[in-house]
Amino acid sequence: MEYVSQAPRPPLDGLIDDLYYLEGAPPYARLLLPAAPAPLLIVNLGAPFLIRAGTADEAAEYADGCVVTTPTRAWEFGYPPRTRSVGVHVKPWGMAPFLPMPAAELCDRPVTVEQMWGRRAIAELRQRLTSADTPREILMLLEEELVRRLRPIDGLELVRQTSSAIAATGGTVPISDIGVAARASSTYLAKRFKAVVGVTPKRLARSYRFASTVLALDVAAPIDWGDVAADAGYFDQAHFVHEFREFTGLTPTRYVEVRRRFLREHPGHALDGWPLPAD
Repeated sequence: MEYVSQAPRPPLDGLIDDLYYLEGAPPYARLLLPAAPAPLLIVNLGAPFLIRAGTADEAAEYADGCVVTTPTRAWEFGYPPRTRSVGVHVKPWGMAPFLPMPAAELCDRPVTVEQMWGRRAIAELRQRLTSADTPREILMLLEEELVRRLRPIDGLELVRQTSSAIAATGGTVPISDIGVAARASSTYLAKRFKAVVGVTPKRLARSYRFASTVLALDVAAPIDWGDVAADAGYFDQAHFVHEFREFTGLTPTRYVEVRRRFLREHPGHALDGWPLPAD
């Protein structure tokens, strides 16, 4: 697969990690994405893809793309035989300035880009993107569209500072300490987080702690799950396993098996990292 990524320029650099272009045959027909503090915007330029999110029994089709705020459960992404899209990896607080609704309304309920920006707007954007000559030009056009759509959000800076403090500790900092440092009540902080991030500060901290723990695993080596749980600050191994199932839909042992399968069958793949085979 062809994968091209670039960092955004100001003013988007405080909201977005990177913009990317993806084209080619996916490694598997379906990929499982564990819950992570990483909202996502995809503008689809090829055949429709499928998403099964939250507690949904069936996958839904997305033709023009999708918007995903911070998920609380694993979600499943179904690719066509060949895919072509452009997307944005967003910081937890970064999607709010582009949304016409509070982020909490999208939690574990992805919407199409049409639902976010309107049918005419996404049709015109997709036309401009598909007419571009190179991936870099496509990314530049998407970046320009995002800058044009920026709008002010109440409490965004407070949420950004608080989220950054949570991220810096891997989700282990007490939320009460952050509230005191920010000089904000827990009620106000939770309200702004739900509107901007989609989840409460406590839930975001859980997501960061889990992601930091799992992404640091060396799946090629033997793993002592008791030590992993203790080092991450979980109350006990049972608590860690429960969290693991909630965030990935898998047991820790099964996760390692699937992770090793991906590495074995597709070493160095562009999508290696967080997705897992779901078939």
